[in-house]
Amino acid sequence: MGDKDLQLSSDLRTVVTRLVKKLRRESVTGQQLSLTERSTLALLLQHGSLLPSELASMEKITNQSMSQVLAHLLERGFIIRANSETDKRKVMISLTETGEKMILQVRSERDEWLAKAIAATCDIEDQEIIKRALKPLTKIVDFE
Repeated sequence: MGDKDLQLSSDLRTVVTRLVKKLRRESVTGQQLSLTERSTLALLLQHGSLLPSELASMEKITNQSMSQVLAHLLERGFIIRANSETDKRKVMISLTETGEKMILQVRSERDEWLAKAIAATCDIEDQEIIKRALKPLTKIVDFE
């Protein structure tokens, strides 16, 4: 791997990190929750319902840490716990209507800010470059 490859990696990491930080700040709603709490809500929106251990694994945190996250989300009324239909000893976690509205509001605020930023700073040619870059960036994200 050459210096140019490492420079590209460094530049990409820097700009993506700055963009993520900026997006976090641009959602007033999202600032009410931690990164892990927001991510947990997003996982529940995507998957419907999950076991606490599945959420912990997906978030790469301990079951104990996930318990704390879930306790806070439950307290805020964003999630509900229900016994598993297949195994009554297990508890499934899912979003409440309030939790779903919360995560969708966060996404909407971020999307609106990003759309404004793109329109204000990028001409049509720049916007096409961004569109074309989405496919290779997705490949990078999916790389294990």
